[in-house]
Amino acid sequence: MEDEDWVLVEPLTGNTIQEPTWMDSEIPRPLKVTFREPAKYWTDAIPIGNGRLGAMIWGGISSEIIQLNEDTLWTGIPSDFTNPDAPEALSVVRKFVDDGQYAEASAAAVKLFGKPADVYQLLGDIKLEFDDSHLTYAEETYYRELDLDTATAKVKYSVGDIEFTREYFASYPDQVIVVRLSASRSGSLSFKLSLDSMLDHRCYVNAESEIIMEGSCPGKRIPPKVEASDSPKGIQFSAVLDLQISDGIGAVHVLGNKMLKVEGSDWAVLLLVASSSFESPFIKPSDSRKDPTSESLRALKSIKNLSYSDLYARHLDDYQNLFHRVLFQLCKSSDLVMNNLRPSTDASYLKENKGDLVPTVERIKSFQFDEDPSLVELLFQFGRYLLISCSRPGTQVANLQGIWNKDLQPSWDSAPHLNINLEMNYWLSLPCNLSECQEPLFDFIKSLSTNGSKTARVNYEKCGWVVHHKSDIWAKSSADRENAVWALWPMGGAWLCTHLWEHYNYSMDKDFLKTEAYPLLEGCVSFLLDWLVERPEGYLETNPSTSPEHMFIAPDGKPASVSYSSTMDMAIIKEVFSSIVAASEILDRQNDDLVQKVRQAQPNLRPTQIAEDGSIMEWGIQ
Repeated sequence: MEDEDWVLVEPLTGNTIQEPTWMDSEIPRPLKVTFREPAKYWTDAIPIGNGRLGAMIWGGISSEIIQLNEDTLWTGIPSDFTNPDAPEALSVVRKFVDDGQYAEASAAAVKLFGKPADVYQLLGDIKLEFDDSHLTYAEETYYRELDLDTATAKVKYSVGDIEFTREYFASYPDQVIVVRLSASRSGSLSFKLSLDSMLDHRCYVNAESEIIMEGSCPGKRIPPKVEASDSPKGIQFSAVLDLQISDGIGAVHVLGNKMLKVEGSDWAVLLLVASSSFESPFIKPSDSRKDPTSESLRALKSIKNLSYSDLYARHLDDYQNLFHRVLFQLCKSSDLVMNNLRPSTDASYLKENKGDLVPTVERIKSFQFDEDPSLVELLFQFGRYLLISCSRPGTQVANLQGIWNKDLQPSWDSAPHLNINLEMNYWLSLPCNLSECQEPLFDFIKSLSTNGSKTARVNYEKCGWVVHHKSDIWAKSSADRENAVWALWPMGGAWLCTHLWEHYNYSMDKDFLKTEAYPLLEGCVSFLLDWLVERPEGYLETNPSTSPEHMFIAPDGKPASVSYSSTMDMAIIKEVFSSIVAASEILDRQNDDLVQKVRQAQPNLRPTQIAEDGSIMEWGIQ
């Protein structure tokens, strides 16, 4: 990597500030997450992704599993997120709160809940099986890395005097996951290749020696297995795995019409493309006009004649255009040598001196004892890498686990949680100069506002739009289920709207503010104005209110979660109100009736409560 590859950029304008000067005239330290053994757990595997397609690289020796994800594979179908019985239940909950019966209010809130969110699913696995010689590989030669600078994973190990190498990347411009396997001795690469999935599916090999997998997501939230003929029809999907090997060296055989076998090749390149029948949160899968298999084959055809070098170059140019916008340096390059982390990307050095490269897990373990500023740099850039890998223009919004998931029933449904997770996914996008990666969030907010307007009108008899703490690909807007401590939180949409104003603050894009941000802010603010109630003290407050996923001991000694005017509620409302007032002045709309109502409400919002010890109080109750 040359010095001129890095550019320092001013976050507000995107203009180049200066050419970076490397300290001590040394090349930059490698931004690599390194391992000396295959992954034992899912969290040890290496994530790659292009926003829509993701994979987890375990780096096994005798066998390798590359776990695959496609961001539109979810259970369920579009739903009605309204509850006509909710207004009556809301009156009951509010009366309990007014009477100081907070435990009773928490229990009564169950009648405000809606259907549970749907569940993010997996795509399947690429399975590689090698011959028995790999069982006796030299452990000291094993090396696995994620290079953040190139968004490329790599595995190396030796069997006797033969070095085997695997390289993996997920290309955004070509919408494909690419794997290259090679051996240092000609004709030494042999393996079996297959596709599999825990979802209902079928696999077959076509005349082009491509493995095609066609499957179906459950049409309702029930534990799979679910048959494709079950009603309602869920999202359909297809994945196509293409195999290419070295010219004139090696052979490919079809085993049982479901598996390919490579014998005696120099190298092999795998291309994985995938598609689904999902069209939008408002179109049933059964009404979809998309044919996932045809789309996948068409995508593969468009890139099949590109060489590995061409695919890699296109991937690298696209990725580094984003990643190279920020340089973050805390220490001199010479410090790395003292820490056995010589800043070299030279292949011969890595091969001869792997023992000098401390595995990242060891650096993490020793961080509390040894100064290692470069580990902080690595962590910072790893966060940027993950956002680039799981959220790009045109993809779905980053979910609870970004894009990566290995389970049919993942923890918390791997769904976007609006009471911290979703916002936190995107906090770094602006200060870390990845503005484009926010676009899926804005698309998602628009969908939420469509369903949320119905929820506001029917469930609460209010104007505007509202969403709660948890959503899914169908833009679920209603409260979730089980417990008010997390489910009863109608501030999700309001907190998301703060991202709209922040985007304008960074970009100064007046057209974005006018056409995208302001209409969404208007709907959100309309709901908030209707949601606020005047309490006896004269303040405008929220009732019912929760502080997400926290409980308190009520004055009567009972545990509760529902009261009025949590600090989080009021802080978000104040921020959104300030945003729309500022936006109205920029757009010359400060005389709009809605803005005037906000200005009248602002001085009457309940102030932040301060405890005797000077700390901010979490709830409004005294």
